[in-house]
Amino acid sequence: MKTSIAQLKIGQKGTIIDFNIDEIPMKLLEMGCLPGNSVELIQIAPFGCPLYFNVNDSHVAIRLETAKEINVVIETQN
Repeated sequence: MKTSIAQLKIGQKGTIIDFNIDEIPMKLLEMGCLPGNSVELIQIAPFGCPLYFNVNDSHVAIRLETAKEINVVIETQN
């Protein structure tokens, strides 16, 4: 199922498939937020922003507005 990383639930994993290049800071791209890489939501800040993710074994804080621009395919759990 395709969705944005902003829609993931804590502990849910996905694989990045695409993103809006105009809305993603270069720093996130350098840290591994690229198509094909896995991402897992670890924590949500008290007021809902930022969201904390594990992207290829790196912890990354991403603003909600930016997270809505990164699309993933959710990994199904067996």
